[in-house]
Amino acid sequence: MKGYRTLRNLVLSDLEANLPKTLTYHALEHTLDVLNVCNQYIKREKIPYKERYLLKVGAIVHDMGFLKGAANHEQVGAGMAENILSDLGVDQRDIDVIKGLVMATKIPQNPQNHLQRIICDADLDYLGRNDYPEISQKLFEELKNMNVISTAKQWKDLQINFLKAHHFHTPFAIKNREPKKQVWLKKLLDS
Repeated sequence: MKGYRTLRNLVLSDLEANLPKTLTYHALEHTLDVLNVCNQYIKREKIPYKERYLLKVGAIVHDMGFLKGAANHEQVGAGMAENILSDLGVDQRDIDVIKGLVMATKIPQNPQNHLQRIICDADLDYLGRNDYPEISQKLFEELKNMNVISTAKQWKDLQINFLKAHHFHTPFAIKNREPKKQVWLKKLLDS
């Protein structure tokens, strides 16, 4: 598909060079994690070529709005992605699908189709993985840096409420991530 490598190199270099260092969670590492999880879905579900391209591009651009700030970063990022994709000559229908993928990751998530369900679950895949404590610690640091929270108690309450409200959307994540997520929730509730 048009310009995938160019787009990937352009966006990932931009994220690496220009994301504020205060973003300890929404850093390049998070984007690469979401892309990696999307690639696992692509292999597992044998997703057709065109949808693979759209999903991978969506994963790469889904948090690029953070380059301009945290507020409305999905909307901002969707606009930034549209500009880059237009410059690369990508079809407007494909651009609209990619923008939809970016917007689907907005919390609370409300995916409208299969690709959106995949990117939503990829974005929050860590909630049901063994590396949840390390990754959530990065989010705690980021939210402290942004003055969203200041205490460990606020963080614990925020995590509990988030984990209680969150739902996975794909059969894979429901089966393979939800049980571990419930373990993390129980640990928080018991601590």
